Amino acid sequence: MIMKKMLLVATAIVTAVSGSALAADMSKPAPVYTKAPMIVPAYSWTGCYVGGNAGGLWAKTNWTIAANGQAIANQNISGFLGGGQVGCNYQISTWVFGVQGDYDWTNANTATGDMAAVALTDHTNIKSLASATGRVGYAWDRYLGYVKGGGAWEKENYSTTFVATGATFSTASETRTGWTVGVGGEYAFTDWLTGFAEYDYYGFGTKTNTFTTAVATTQLANIKETQSVAKAGFNFKFGGWH
Repeated sequence: MIMKKMLLVATAIVTAVSGSALAADMSKPAPVYTKAPMIVPAYSWTGCYVGGNAGGLWAKTNWTIAANGQAIANQNISGFLGGGQVGCNYQISTWVFGVQGDYDWTNANTATGDMAAVALTDHTNIKSLASATGRVGYAWDRYLGYVKGGGAWEKENYSTTFVATGATFSTASETRTGWTVGVGGEYAFTDWLTGFAEYDYYGFGTKTNTFTTAVATTQLANIKETQSVAKAGFNFKFGGWH
């Protein structure tokens, strides 16, 4: 009889303890499991590219007689230009270093009265413009601001014509060498397509040109030239996306 009572008491204690533990477990909120956030890699400018561009060209030329420095013409020239570029970049942290080559066609031209020979009109026609530059930029993920500088070349034709008849009196042509500096910004729309806008200044110094006349004589003229170019374009990037 005593053993039976002790067994009943023990059973009651176990039941009470088990019920309390179960109630405590049920009062706790269920654990919440979350996925680790996906890390998107930052855009990398490392790689090479090829693309196209278009814009405007504004140039100033000063013609003088080579023998005595007498002014012949002061010209302002403007026109459309378009072409392409190719280059490569390498990114170190947020800095981007690169090289680029550009070639643009243009037909910028002007005609002004000759200040030394009033019977003549002086013509300048810029045919093409090229450069090979180094670039240094700073990247904010997909946006790149940069400066550039290097060597430049242009193809140019000159002529003089008679005011009265329009007939050609003399002609000259040259491929000029000079220098360029520029500044621009570029944005990566996708991993492989970017767009840019930039301004470039060109200095071509003073060159002596030999004009051949219609009567097989020659005349020497010094021509000084500077240019400004504003253009925008796109690049197709390949390699080194991330």
